[in-house]
Amino acid sequence: MRLGVDDTDAPGGGCTTFVLTELVALGRSQGLDVLGEPRLVRLNPNVPWKTRGNAALSVGLGHGHGPARTIGNIGGRPVRAYRRGRPPTASERERFCEAAWTLVLRLSQDAAQTDPALVVTERPLPPALYERAVGALCAPADVAHTLRRAGAWWRTSRSDRGLVGAAAAAAWPGRRRTWEVISYRAPNASGPRHVDPESVRAAARREPSLFLCDDPATRRLLVAPHTPCPILFGLRSTNPEGALRARKWIHSEPVDRWLLFQTNQGTGDHLRYGAGGPGGPYLPARFRAVVANSPTSLRGGHVELPLRVGKEIVDCRVFEPTKTLPRVARSLRAGDTVEVSGGTGEDPTFRVEGIRVLALVPRTLPGPPPRCGPCGRRARSMGSARGFRCPGCHRRWPPESTRPRSAPAEFGRGTYHPTPSARRHLAPLGPEPGRRRSP
Repeated sequence: MRLGVDDTDAPGGGCTTFVLTELVALGRSQGLDVLGEPRLVRLNPNVPWKTRGNAALSVGLGHGHGPARTIGNIGGRPVRAYRRGRPPTASERERFCEAAWTLVLRLSQDAAQTDPALVVTERPLPPALYERAVGALCAPADVAHTLRRAGAWWRTSRSDRGLVGAAAAAAWPGRRRTWEVISYRAPNASGPRHVDPESVRAAARREPSLFLCDDPATRRLLVAPHTPCPILFGLRSTNPEGALRARKWIHSEPVDRWLLFQTNQGTGDHLRYGAGGPGGPYLPARFRAVVANSPTSLRGGHVELPLRVGKEIVDCRVFEPTKTLPRVARSLRAGDTVEVSGGTGEDPTFRVEGIRVLALVPRTLPGPPPRCGPCGRRARSMGSARGFRCPGCHRRWPPESTRPRSAPAEFGRGTYHPTPSARRHLAPLGPEPGRRRSP
Protein backbone atom coordinates (compact mmCIF):
# COMPACT_ATOMS: atom_id res chain seq x y z
CA MET A 1 0.00 0.00 0.00
CA ARG A 2 1.06 3.60 -0.56
CA LEU A 3 0.20 6.43 1.75
CA GLY A 4 0.33 10.19 1.24
CA VAL A 5 0.22 12.93 3.89
CA ASP A 6 0.10 16.71 3.69
CA ASP A 7 -0.56 19.98 5.51
CA THR A 8 0.56 19.21 9.03
CA ASP A 9 2.86 22.23 9.38
CA ALA A 10 2.09 25.88 9.97
CA PRO A 11 4.13 29.13 9.98
CA GLY A 12 4.72 28.66 13.70
CA GLY A 13 6.21 25.18 13.49
CA GLY A 14 5.81 21.58 12.54
CA CYS A 15 7.17 19.58 9.63
CA THR A 16 5.40 17.10 7.37
CA THR A 17 8.65 15.31 6.54
CA PHE A 18 9.06 14.62 10.26
CA VAL A 19 5.50 13.31 10.40
CA LEU A 20 6.41 10.85 7.65
CA THR A 21 9.38 9.57 9.67
CA GLU A 22 6.94 8.89 12.51
CA LEU A 23 4.60 7.07 10.13
CA VAL A 24 7.53 4.94 8.97
CA ALA A 25 8.32 4.16 12.61
CA LEU A 26 4.66 3.32 13.25
CA GLY A 27 4.61 0.95 10.29
CA ARG A 28 7.78 -0.73 11.50
CA SER A 29 6.26 -1.23 14.95
CA GLN A 30 3.39 -3.06 13.25
CA GLY A 31 5.67 -5.28 11.18
CA LEU A 32 5.54 -3.28 7.94
CA ASP A 33 8.61 -2.52 5.79
CA VAL A 34 9.40 0.45 3.56
CA LEU A 35 8.89 -0.42 -0.12
CA GLY A 36 10.84 1.84 -2.47
CA GLU A 37 12.04 5.26 -1.36
CA PRO A 38 9.94 7.77 0.59
CA ARG A 39 8.86 10.72 -1.55
CA LEU A 40 9.03 14.45 -0.95
CA VAL A 41 6.87 16.12 -3.61
CA ARG A 42 6.70 19.88 -4.11
CA LEU A 43 3.46 21.25 -5.55
CA ASN A 44 2.36 24.42 -7.38
CA PRO A 45 4.42 27.21 -5.75
CA ASN A 46 1.98 29.97 -6.77
CA VAL A 47 -1.13 28.92 -4.86
CA PRO A 48 -2.04 31.29 -2.00
CA TRP A 49 -2.99 28.49 0.42
CA LYS A 50 0.38 26.72 0.32
CA THR A 51 2.32 25.75 3.42
CA ARG A 52 5.89 27.00 3.90
CA GLY A 53 7.56 24.81 1.28
CA ASN A 54 4.37 23.42 -0.26
CA ALA A 55 5.63 19.85 0.03
CA ALA A 56 3.61 16.67 0.45
CA LEU A 57 4.99 13.27 1.48
CA SER A 58 4.43 9.67 0.47
CA VAL A 59 5.82 6.22 1.25
CA GLY A 60 5.08 2.63 0.29
CA LEU A 61 4.60 0.08 3.10
CA GLY A 62 4.21 -3.68 3.05
CA HIS A 63 6.17 -6.87 3.64
CA GLY A 64 9.49 -6.57 1.84
CA HIS A 65 11.49 -9.39 0.34
CA GLY A 66 14.69 -9.62 -1.66
CA PRO A 67 17.50 -7.01 -1.69
CA ALA A 68 17.24 -4.02 0.66
CA ARG A 69 19.44 -1.05 1.49
CA THR A 70 19.70 1.37 4.40
CA ILE A 71 18.03 4.72 3.66
CA GLY A 72 17.78 6.16 7.16
CA ASN A 73 17.85 5.75 10.89
CA ILE A 74 14.91 6.33 13.22
CA GLY A 75 14.94 5.63 16.94
CA GLY A 76 18.48 4.30 16.76
CA ARG A 77 17.48 1.57 14.28
CA PRO A 78 18.36 1.53 10.55
CA VAL A 79 15.53 2.01 8.08
CA ARG A 80 15.77 -0.56 5.27
CA ALA A 81 14.00 -0.07 1.93
CA TYR A 82 13.01 -3.05 -0.20
CA ARG A 83 12.55 -2.98 -3.95
CA ARG A 84 9.79 -5.57 -3.84
CA GLY A 85 7.21 -6.73 -1.37
CA ARG A 86 3.66 -7.90 -0.85
CA PRO A 87 0.88 -5.68 0.44
CA PRO A 88 -0.40 -5.90 4.02
CA THR A 89 -3.51 -7.92 4.77
CA ALA A 90 -6.86 -6.17 5.11
CA SER A 91 -6.69 -6.33 8.90
CA GLU A 92 -3.10 -5.01 8.93
CA ARG A 93 -4.10 -2.14 6.64
CA GLU A 94 -7.12 -1.23 8.77
CA ARG A 95 -5.07 -1.29 11.98
CA PHE A 96 -2.35 0.87 10.46
CA CYS A 97 -4.71 3.44 8.88
CA GLU A 98 -6.55 4.25 12.11
CA ALA A 99 -3.31 4.48 14.14
CA ALA A 100 -1.68 6.58 11.42
CA TRP A 101 -4.53 9.10 11.33
CA THR A 102 -4.42 9.45 15.12
CA LEU A 103 -0.68 10.09 14.82
CA VAL A 104 -1.12 12.70 12.06
CA LEU A 105 -3.68 14.61 14.10
CA ARG A 106 -1.46 14.55 17.18
CA LEU A 107 1.57 15.87 15.27
CA SER A 108 -0.27 18.53 13.25
CA GLN A 109 0.58 22.07 14.30
CA ASP A 110 -1.92 24.80 15.13
CA ALA A 111 -5.28 23.27 14.25
CA ALA A 112 -6.57 26.69 13.19
CA GLN A 113 -3.99 26.95 10.38
CA THR A 114 -3.57 23.38 9.13
CA ASP A 115 -5.74 21.07 7.05
CA PRO A 116 -4.06 17.69 7.58
CA ALA A 117 -4.93 14.82 5.28
CA LEU A 118 -3.91 11.18 5.00
CA VAL A 119 -4.47 9.00 1.93
CA VAL A 120 -3.85 5.25 1.71
CA THR A 121 -4.23 3.38 -1.57
CA GLU A 122 -3.47 -0.10 -2.85
CA ARG A 123 -4.01 0.78 -6.50
CA PRO A 124 -1.75 3.28 -8.32
CA LEU A 125 -3.33 6.72 -8.60
CA PRO A 126 -3.40 8.40 -12.05
CA PRO A 127 -0.31 10.58 -12.73
CA ALA A 128 -2.66 13.27 -14.07
CA LEU A 129 -3.62 13.99 -10.48
CA TYR A 130 0.00 14.96 -9.74
CA GLU A 131 0.28 16.92 -12.98
CA ARG A 132 -2.70 19.08 -12.03
CA ALA A 133 -1.50 19.65 -8.48
CA VAL A 134 2.02 20.71 -9.50
CA GLY A 135 1.22 22.77 -12.60
CA ALA A 136 -2.34 23.99 -12.22
CA LEU A 137 -5.18 24.33 -9.71
CA CYS A 138 -6.79 21.21 -8.29
CA ALA A 139 -10.15 21.09 -6.53
CA PRO A 140 -10.42 18.82 -3.45
CA ALA A 141 -13.79 17.54 -4.71
CA ASP A 142 -12.18 16.33 -7.94
CA VAL A 143 -9.43 14.59 -5.96
CA ALA A 144 -11.98 12.89 -3.73
CA HIS A 145 -13.79 11.63 -6.83
CA THR A 146 -10.53 10.15 -8.18
CA LEU A 147 -9.79 8.52 -4.83
CA ARG A 148 -13.25 6.94 -4.65
CA ARG A 149 -12.78 5.46 -8.12
CA ALA A 150 -9.40 4.03 -7.02
CA GLY A 151 -10.90 2.51 -3.88
CA ALA A 152 -8.59 4.55 -1.65
CA TRP A 153 -9.00 5.25 2.08
CA TRP A 154 -8.57 8.82 3.32
CA ARG A 155 -9.16 11.15 6.23
CA THR A 156 -9.12 14.96 6.48
CA SER A 157 -9.48 17.55 9.21
CA ARG A 158 -11.06 20.99 8.85
CA SER A 159 -11.22 21.59 5.08
CA ASP A 160 -10.27 19.02 2.44
CA ARG A 161 -7.46 21.22 1.11
CA GLY A 162 -4.71 18.90 2.36
CA LEU A 163 -6.26 16.05 0.38
CA VAL A 164 -4.85 17.52 -2.85
CA GLY A 165 -1.23 17.31 -1.73
CA ALA A 166 -1.53 13.95 -0.01
CA ALA A 167 -3.07 12.34 -3.09
CA ALA A 168 -0.68 14.11 -5.49
CA ALA A 169 2.35 12.83 -3.58
CA ALA A 170 1.02 9.28 -3.81
CA ALA A 171 0.30 9.76 -7.53
CA TRP A 172 3.70 11.21 -8.47
CA PRO A 173 5.17 8.97 -11.21
CA GLY A 174 8.75 10.06 -10.53
CA ARG A 175 9.77 10.35 -14.20
CA ARG A 176 12.18 13.18 -13.38
CA ARG A 177 13.67 13.02 -9.91
CA THR A 178 16.37 14.10 -7.51
CA TRP A 179 17.06 13.10 -3.92
CA GLU A 180 17.38 14.76 -0.53
CA VAL A 181 18.65 13.26 2.70
CA ILE A 182 17.19 15.10 5.70
CA SER A 183 18.71 15.02 9.18
CA TYR A 184 16.65 16.03 12.22
CA ARG A 185 17.52 17.66 15.52
CA ALA A 186 17.16 16.05 18.92
CA PRO A 187 13.58 16.44 20.28
CA ASN A 188 14.68 18.84 23.02
CA ALA A 189 16.86 21.01 20.75
CA SER A 190 15.88 24.66 20.28
CA GLY A 191 17.39 27.95 19.22
CA PRO A 192 19.85 28.46 16.36
CA ARG A 193 20.98 25.35 14.50
CA HIS A 194 24.64 24.44 14.64
CA VAL A 195 25.74 23.29 11.18
CA ASP A 196 29.33 23.99 10.16
CA PRO A 197 29.19 25.98 6.88
CA GLU A 198 32.70 25.01 5.82
CA SER A 199 31.92 21.31 6.14
CA VAL A 200 28.90 21.84 3.85
CA ARG A 201 30.96 23.71 1.25
CA ALA A 202 33.70 21.09 1.45
CA ALA A 203 31.09 18.36 0.91
CA ALA A 204 29.71 20.19 -2.14
CA ARG A 205 33.21 20.41 -3.63
CA ARG A 206 33.91 16.77 -2.88
CA GLU A 207 30.55 15.43 -4.12
CA PRO A 208 29.56 17.02 -7.48
CA SER A 209 26.04 15.54 -7.40
CA LEU A 210 25.04 17.94 -4.57
CA PHE A 211 23.18 21.10 -5.57
CA LEU A 212 21.93 24.26 -3.87
CA CYS A 213 24.04 23.81 -0.74
CA ASP A 214 24.98 27.46 -0.34
CA ASP A 215 24.86 30.78 -2.15
CA PRO A 216 28.37 32.04 -2.98
CA ALA A 217 27.06 35.54 -3.70
CA THR A 218 25.41 36.01 -0.29
CA ARG A 219 27.44 33.42 1.68
CA ARG A 220 24.10 32.06 2.87
CA LEU A 221 23.90 28.40 3.85
CA LEU A 222 20.95 26.75 2.09
CA VAL A 223 20.89 23.29 3.71
CA ALA A 224 19.57 24.43 7.12
CA PRO A 225 16.11 26.00 7.54
CA HIS A 226 15.50 29.18 9.49
CA THR A 227 12.03 28.19 10.67
CA PRO A 228 10.91 26.58 13.96
CA CYS A 229 10.87 22.99 12.70
CA PRO A 230 12.77 19.80 13.65
CA ILE A 231 14.92 19.67 10.49
CA LEU A 232 18.63 20.17 11.14
CA PHE A 233 19.89 20.08 7.56
CA GLY A 234 19.04 18.59 4.18
CA LEU A 235 21.39 17.72 1.32
CA ARG A 236 19.96 17.71 -2.22
CA SER A 237 21.58 15.54 -4.86
CA THR A 238 21.08 14.31 -8.40
CA ASN A 239 21.68 10.73 -7.22
CA PRO A 240 20.92 8.95 -3.94
CA GLU A 241 24.44 7.65 -3.36
CA GLY A 242 25.89 11.17 -3.39
CA ALA A 243 23.44 12.37 -0.74
CA LEU A 244 24.11 9.35 1.48
CA ARG A 245 27.89 9.79 1.21
CA ALA A 246 27.86 13.51 1.86
CA ARG A 247 25.65 13.24 4.95
CA LYS A 248 28.58 11.71 6.85
CA TRP A 249 30.85 14.67 6.06
CA ILE A 250 28.69 17.37 7.68
CA HIS A 251 29.74 18.64 11.11
CA SER A 252 26.72 19.65 13.17
CA GLU A 253 24.96 19.35 16.49
CA PRO A 254 23.74 15.80 17.31
CA VAL A 255 21.46 14.18 14.71
CA ASP A 256 18.43 12.40 16.19
CA ARG A 257 17.27 10.69 12.98
CA TRP A 258 17.71 10.90 9.22
CA LEU A 259 15.93 9.67 6.10
CA LEU A 260 16.51 9.68 2.34
CA PHE A 261 13.71 11.05 0.14
CA GLN A 262 13.15 10.81 -3.59
CA THR A 263 11.95 14.25 -4.75
CA ASN A 264 10.76 16.30 -7.71
CA GLN A 265 12.98 19.22 -6.65
CA GLY A 266 15.01 20.76 -9.45
CA THR A 267 12.92 19.07 -12.15
CA GLY A 268 10.85 21.99 -13.45
CA ASP A 269 7.77 19.74 -13.36
CA HIS A 270 5.56 22.72 -12.53
CA LEU A 271 6.37 24.57 -15.76
CA ARG A 272 4.04 23.99 -18.67
CA TYR A 273 5.10 25.34 -22.04
CA GLY A 274 2.38 27.50 -23.54
CA ALA A 275 2.42 29.28 -26.87
CA GLY A 276 -0.08 31.83 -25.60
CA GLY A 277 1.76 33.17 -22.56
CA PRO A 278 0.59 32.93 -18.92
CA GLY A 279 -2.46 30.78 -18.42
CA GLY A 280 -4.23 32.59 -15.59
CA PRO A 281 -4.09 33.39 -11.86
CA TYR A 282 -1.85 31.24 -9.65
CA LEU A 283 -0.47 29.24 -12.57
CA PRO A 284 3.19 28.54 -13.35
CA ALA A 285 4.18 28.77 -17.01
CA ARG A 286 7.02 28.90 -19.51
CA PHE A 287 6.58 30.67 -22.83
CA ARG A 288 8.50 32.24 -25.72
CA ALA A 289 8.12 35.95 -26.38
CA VAL A 290 9.72 38.98 -28.02
CA VAL A 291 10.84 41.98 -25.96
CA ALA A 292 8.29 44.67 -26.83
CA ASN A 293 10.03 47.75 -25.40
CA SER A 294 13.14 48.61 -23.49
CA PRO A 295 13.04 47.31 -19.89
CA THR A 296 12.34 49.86 -17.16
CA SER A 297 14.19 49.93 -13.84
CA LEU A 298 11.84 50.30 -10.89
CA ARG A 299 12.34 51.42 -7.33
CA GLY A 300 14.11 48.82 -5.21
CA GLY A 301 16.11 47.34 -8.09
CA HIS A 302 13.17 45.52 -9.72
CA VAL A 303 12.72 45.57 -13.51
CA GLU A 304 9.60 45.88 -15.64
CA LEU A 305 9.97 43.74 -18.76
CA PRO A 306 7.21 44.07 -21.40
CA LEU A 307 7.02 41.01 -23.63
CA ARG A 308 4.99 40.49 -26.79
CA VAL A 309 3.29 37.13 -27.33
CA GLY A 310 1.46 37.31 -30.64
CA LYS A 311 -0.60 40.49 -30.41
CA GLU A 312 -0.68 40.50 -26.61
CA ILE A 313 1.70 42.46 -24.36
CA VAL A 314 2.51 40.57 -21.16
CA ASP A 315 3.52 42.68 -18.16
CA CYS A 316 6.48 40.90 -16.53
CA ARG A 317 8.38 41.73 -13.35
CA VAL A 318 11.90 40.66 -12.50
CA PHE A 319 12.59 41.12 -8.81
CA GLU A 320 15.80 42.32 -7.19
CA PRO A 321 16.24 39.38 -4.74
CA THR A 322 16.90 37.10 -7.73
CA LYS A 323 20.13 39.14 -8.21
CA THR A 324 21.13 37.70 -11.61
CA LEU A 325 17.85 38.14 -13.46
CA PRO A 326 17.46 41.96 -13.12
CA ARG A 327 20.88 42.44 -14.74
CA VAL A 328 19.93 40.11 -17.56
CA ALA A 329 16.57 41.84 -18.03
CA ARG A 330 18.15 45.31 -18.17
CA SER A 331 20.51 44.14 -20.91
CA LEU A 332 17.66 43.13 -23.23
CA ARG A 333 16.54 45.29 -26.16
CA ALA A 334 13.29 45.56 -28.11
CA GLY A 335 13.22 42.73 -30.64
CA ASP A 336 15.19 40.21 -28.58
CA THR A 337 13.59 36.75 -28.37
CA VAL A 338 13.46 35.10 -24.97
CA GLU A 339 11.79 32.25 -23.13
CA VAL A 340 10.71 33.11 -19.61
CA SER A 341 9.51 30.89 -16.79
CA GLY A 342 7.66 31.87 -13.65
CA GLY A 343 4.08 32.34 -12.58
CA THR A 344 1.28 34.67 -11.66
CA GLY A 345 -0.47 35.53 -8.43
CA GLU A 346 -3.93 36.99 -8.07
CA ASP A 347 -3.08 39.82 -10.49
CA PRO A 348 -1.98 39.17 -14.11
CA THR A 349 1.61 40.36 -13.61
CA PHE A 350 3.97 37.54 -14.56
CA ARG A 351 6.74 37.04 -12.00
CA VAL A 352 9.86 35.90 -13.81
CA GLU A 353 11.90 33.09 -12.23
CA GLY A 354 14.14 32.22 -15.17
CA ILE A 355 15.20 33.72 -18.49
CA ARG A 356 16.45 31.89 -21.55
CA VAL A 357 17.88 34.22 -24.19
CA LEU A 358 17.15 32.71 -27.62
CA ALA A 359 18.04 35.45 -30.14
CA LEU A 360 19.38 38.97 -29.93
CA VAL A 361 18.99 41.97 -32.21
CA PRO A 362 22.34 43.55 -33.24
CA ARG A 363 24.01 45.78 -30.64
CA THR A 364 26.05 48.80 -31.70
CA LEU A 365 28.40 51.26 -30.09
CA PRO A 366 29.20 54.76 -31.41
CA GLY A 367 32.15 54.77 -33.82
CA PRO A 368 35.24 56.93 -33.25
CA PRO A 369 35.04 60.61 -34.25
CA PRO A 370 36.53 61.40 -37.68
CA ARG A 371 40.17 62.40 -37.99
CA CYS A 372 41.01 65.80 -39.50
CA GLY A 373 43.18 65.37 -42.64
CA PRO A 374 45.02 68.73 -42.59
CA CYS A 375 45.61 68.73 -38.81
CA GLY A 376 45.86 65.00 -38.19
CA ARG A 377 43.89 65.45 -34.99
CA ARG A 378 40.81 63.53 -33.87
CA ALA A 379 37.62 65.61 -34.01
CA ARG A 380 35.53 66.15 -30.88
CA SER A 381 31.79 65.87 -30.42
CA MET A 382 29.84 69.12 -30.18
CA GLY A 383 26.96 67.41 -28.43
CA SER A 384 24.17 65.00 -29.18
CA ALA A 385 23.21 65.11 -32.89
CA ARG A 386 25.35 68.26 -33.44
CA GLY A 387 28.26 66.62 -35.20
CA PHE A 388 32.00 66.99 -34.68
CA ARG A 389 34.62 69.73 -34.84
CA CYS A 390 38.41 69.69 -35.13
CA PRO A 391 39.98 71.25 -32.03
CA GLY A 392 42.76 72.71 -34.23
CA CYS A 393 41.37 74.17 -37.45
CA HIS A 394 37.69 74.01 -36.39
CA ARG A 395 36.64 72.03 -39.44
CA ARG A 396 33.18 70.47 -38.95
CA TRP A 397 31.58 67.10 -39.74
CA PRO A 398 27.90 66.05 -39.59
CA PRO A 399 26.74 63.43 -37.02
CA GLU A 400 26.50 60.70 -39.67
CA SER A 401 30.21 61.04 -40.49
CA THR A 402 31.02 58.38 -37.89
CA ARG A 403 29.86 54.79 -38.34
CA PRO A 404 28.53 52.73 -35.41
CA ARG A 405 30.43 49.55 -34.68
CA SER A 406 28.92 46.25 -33.65
CA ALA A 407 29.21 45.14 -30.03
CA PRO A 408 28.46 41.85 -28.24
CA ALA A 409 25.49 41.71 -25.88
CA GLU A 410 26.28 41.97 -22.19
CA PHE A 411 24.53 38.63 -21.67
CA GLY A 412 24.64 36.19 -24.58
CA ARG A 413 22.29 33.40 -25.55
CA GLY A 414 21.68 30.83 -22.82
CA THR A 415 19.66 30.14 -19.69
CA TYR A 416 19.93 32.35 -16.61
CA HIS A 417 18.75 31.42 -13.11
CA PRO A 418 18.25 33.43 -9.91
CA THR A 419 20.97 33.38 -7.31
CA PRO A 420 20.74 30.04 -5.43
CA SER A 421 19.09 31.50 -2.31
CA ALA A 422 16.23 32.91 -4.44
CA ARG A 423 15.51 29.79 -6.49
CA ARG A 424 12.30 27.81 -6.23
CA HIS A 425 12.53 24.24 -4.95
CA LEU A 426 11.10 23.08 -8.28
CA ALA A 427 13.18 25.34 -10.54
CA PRO A 428 14.99 23.25 -13.17
CA LEU A 429 18.69 22.70 -12.71
CA GLY A 430 21.20 23.86 -15.30
CA PRO A 431 24.40 25.87 -15.77
CA GLU A 432 24.34 29.59 -16.22
CA PRO A 433 26.31 30.91 -19.21
CA GLY A 434 29.03 33.43 -18.65
CA ARG A 435 28.52 37.15 -18.88
CA ARG A 436 30.05 38.83 -21.87
CA ARG A 437 32.20 41.88 -21.37
CA SER A 438 31.52 44.90 -23.49
CA PRO A 439 34.62 46.41 -25.12
